[in-house]
Amino acid sequence: MVFKVSLVSTSPIDGQKPGTSGLRKKVKVFKQPNYLENFVQATFNALTPEKVKGATLVVSGDGRYYSTDAVQIIIKMAAANGVRRVWVGKNTLLSTPAVSAVIRERSGADGSKATGAFILTASHNPGGPTEDFGIKYNMENGGPAPESITDKIYENTKTIKEYPIAQDLPNVDISAVGVTSFEGPEGKFDVEVFDSADDYVKLMKSIFDFESIRKLLSSPKFTFCYDALHGVAGAYAHRIFVEELGAQESALLNCTPKEDFGGGHPDPNLTYAKELVARMGLGKSDSGVEPPEFGAAADGDADRNMILGKRFFVTPSDSVAIIAANAIGAIPYFSSGLKGVARSMPTSAALDVVAKSLNLKFFEVPTGWKFFGNLMDAGMCSVCGEESFGTGSDHIREKDGIWAVLAWLSILAHKNKENLDGDSKLVTVEDIVHQHWATYGRHYYTRYDYENVDAGKAKELMEHLVKLQSSIPEVNKIVKGIRSDVANVSSADEFEYKDPVDGSISKHQGIRYLFEDGSRLVFRLSGTGSEGATIRLYIEQYEKDASKTGREAQEALSPLVDVALKLSKMEELTGRSAPTVIT
Repeated sequence: MVFKVSLVSTSPIDGQKPGTSGLRKKVKVFKQPNYLENFVQATFNALTPEKVKGATLVVSGDGRYYSTDAVQIIIKMAAANGVRRVWVGKNTLLSTPAVSAVIRERSGADGSKATGAFILTASHNPGGPTEDFGIKYNMENGGPAPESITDKIYENTKTIKEYPIAQDLPNVDISAVGVTSFEGPEGKFDVEVFDSADDYVKLMKSIFDFESIRKLLSSPKFTFCYDALHGVAGAYAHRIFVEELGAQESALLNCTPKEDFGGGHPDPNLTYAKELVARMGLGKSDSGVEPPEFGAAADGDADRNMILGKRFFVTPSDSVAIIAANAIGAIPYFSSGLKGVARSMPTSAALDVVAKSLNLKFFEVPTGWKFFGNLMDAGMCSVCGEESFGTGSDHIREKDGIWAVLAWLSILAHKNKENLDGDSKLVTVEDIVHQHWATYGRHYYTRYDYENVDAGKAKELMEHLVKLQSSIPEVNKIVKGIRSDVANVSSADEFEYKDPVDGSISKHQGIRYLFEDGSRLVFRLSGTGSEGATIRLYIEQYEKDASKTGREAQEALSPLVDVALKLSKMEELTGRSAPTVIT
């Protein structure tokens, strides 16, 4: 079929500034006339011509509500902008890590490679007609667009006057694998629908020893549970865990992707992954059923993960440290060593201690996966993680929830290779974590999220905390007045990062109060919500004494929590007497 290109007049729309996670708004906002189209064209205009004309682009996402409509709009705009071909995951489904893998690894039948991708996701935010939608652009390295591009996109949204679109192009059937070809003013245009899992599964099999994990999962001693929270991870779970690794179908929870995530909140934490938490014996009531040995959950676009043992929660900060400490022995991909490790600033310092012990390069970066990507592209980092349930490695340029689960299963398989037969007791998730604490010490850690806070009040709270930092003696006077059993503050600042690769400087990345005993309080405004502001408070205390690493985290951190809430005037300035979520 031959299609024509039409120019549609439009005008700028306020509030289209993409953050580190792209643009996220309510569905009703995206459905406004020209809203999505403006952003897509602003992105095309921000890219160099060779990344658009004659290029191959990936367009897919987590399958949330409005994805099907959005994919068809972007296909028509891609055709009109001279893109040569668009690759779409079957039923629009590709996890964010799979998109990164497809950009980096996939070759078309004619040898074509993708130069970028529009990813349709609002990550761990709810989906549905009244909930959230999102879009972001990833570059040819498979990672999120850098600020130089997102700033151009934003500037373009403020001046856009028209966009081209192939309005007479029929909607492409994205429910069946195959190629649909068209002819346009600039020549041939193809849309290829491909299997969502093939490229990603192939990559995972090149990283991990699947046979070793299969032996673990087939042992009657080991039980397993995986919860996709009705997100896109469900498109990979059956293929990887059941078909490739031999797990029972009954081990999969909520693994049918749904555009509203089954009415749930697809955020893999102790608050929202209720069914998995109960099954793992961490619920408020005891079901009387013996929990599995290992459990894990994913968020909407499958880049985040939560790791659980039987009646045991592994903090994301501990998780990345334990993966790094065990990677060389347990994961074939790392058998020749780690190039370096990195964490986001709010993440606990558990990884720092491992890096120092193993003599590894270590980096502390602002929140945002692009900072890890720079280090990885420069060959400086192998394993990295964020406290917000994001863990990954240099196999792609996004965090990767299923990779993290396979990493943990690899560690468990490695630790139990002599224990699967006979009467030997399994080394459990809890055992591995306790062994880690005994070796490296424990970083007691918690995060308080205050969601949908009035933006003005949130800003006022942050300004108050910055102002306090001008006098450390005054801060210590306040701290001692709140809790005399808390150490003195040794320094306080706003975190600033100079990228060792490109020299760029990122300012105002979080407010830190650092204590003499290694404890930390960090306050940060998060940009991942679609409404209001989210204040994130991070509380950390380091304990080297092995006899004191077994306390409940909230009990151990109680004095610091008290200090944090009163020092920040949290209730007074925001009106919030309790956080929305505690992790």
